[in-house]
Formats: sequence, structure tokens, C-alpha cells
Amino acid sequence: MDTLQAVFLGLIQGLTEYLPVSSSGHLCIVSHLFGVDAEENLTFTIVVHVATVLSTIVILWREIWWIFKGLFEFKMNDATRYAINILVSMIPIGIVGVFFKDRVEQIFGSGVLIVSVMLIVTALLLAFSYFAKPREKNEISLVDAFIIGLSQACAVLPGLSRSGTTIATGLLLGNKKETLAQFSFLMVIPPILGEALLDGIKLFGDSNEAMAASTVSPVTLLAGFLAAFVSGCLACKIMISLVRRGKLIYFAAYCAIAGLLSLIFLA
Repeated sequence: MDTLQAVFLGLIQGLTEYLPVSSSGHLCIVSHLFGVDAEENLTFTIVVHVATVLSTIVILWREIWWIFKGLFEFKMNDATRYAINILVSMIPIGIVGVFFKDRVEQIFGSGVLIVSVMLIVTALLLAFSYFAKPREKNEISLVDAFIIGLSQACAVLPGLSRSGTTIATGLLLGNKKETLAQFSFLMVIPPILGEALLDGIKLFGDSNEAMAASTVSPVTLLAGFLAAFVSGCLACKIMISLVRRGKLIYFAAYCAIAGLLSLIFLA
């Protein structure tokens, strides 16, 4: 992997992590189109994932500070309840990520066929959430948080957008657009860091992976990190604005077209 490829893949990772179009799906499609594979090197995967987490922290630092400040009051307040909701939402993805992720990948694979189908599923979910008009709730409940967490766990399937699935699920549950995108992006921070940690353990526990990691230069890794961080910041801000304005239908159309084209020409 050279520096230009790292920048290109970093841009894709940062943009598609938050836009509801599936980062794993787009990286798979890029691999087939250009013969570039971000998954071939765990070090690069870890670096760009950490970059996207940092972009979320930068964009939503006020909300994160509010949560931590409320937690250190050591009483049940709005911030504490919000943090509990995030913890509850992590339960499904934690179970799937630790115990079943490899099994899911073995069953469904990670090729263009499954990616194409899941992109179309993402499109259908986004379209359904756009046209459905449930009554809006004042706040995200514990039950809602768990159900949104279940949808995030389903998004381990390549091509099924994590942000698209969680936001669409929250909308279908009747949660307000103004708070849903923020919750969706905050709840994804621990799972992404957890995935990076598991990849790191795998990296240092496998001599072949460690040897492959040494072939990527620090400059290349830095280029990928910066590209993912900058594009992640941009995508996070754009997505929050689009969710508040209810513009997810455009991404439904994009995912449908991308899924159909890749199914016809690449699968």
C-alpha cells in the first residue's frame, strides 16, 4: 500500500463511516475496482478506525463533556441517563463482536455479492424510515437504546450501514431527529474502539500479521489517518445536519443504485 492509496482509502473510510452508505461495503467495492485492499493490513485498519473515533470526539466534544461532567456529579441526572442508554446500546454489539463476528463472516462472507444485497437492504430501511411517520417521543428510552443497539449488531454484515441502520431504527421507534444522529454517533465510539482493540490483540498475537504490518511505512499510516480524520469530521457534521432536516431519502436512492450496479457488474 502506497501513500496515495492510503489517502484514498482513508477518505472513503472517514466519509462512509458516518454517511449511511456502509464503509465496509464501499471498501469492498473499491477493492474489486482498483485492486486495493484496506483489510489486508490490520495496522492500517486500526489507524483509520481510531481516526474516525477522534473525528467524532472533535465534532461532538460539547456533548461528550456534558456527559462526563454529569457522571462526576455522582447522581441520577440527564447526563447519567444518557450514558446508561449508551451502555445499554452497546450490549448487543459487544456480544456479537466478541463471540460471533468471525462466525458471521464465515457464514455470509465479505464479498461483493453480500455487500450488494446489504446495500439494497440499507436503501429499503432508509426509505421505509423516511416515509413512515411514527409519533415523536421526547427522549430515547432504555428499550429504544437496546433496540437501536440490536440494529447496530446486525450491521456487522458487510454492506449494511451502521449509521444508516441505527438512525433508521431510531426514527421508526419515533425518536426525534434532533437527538438521534448525536446518539447514533456517540454510541458507535465504544464499539469502534473495541474493534480496534480486538484487531490490535490479533495483530500482536499473529507473527504473520505483525510482519505484514511492518511493510507499511509510518508516513503512509499518517496519511491514511489524516485523510480519515478530516473526512470523518466533515461527514459527521454533514450527517447530523441531514438527519435533522430529514434528508435520508437521498442516501436510500444512492445505496439502491450502488447495490444494483455492483450486483450487476461486480458480483
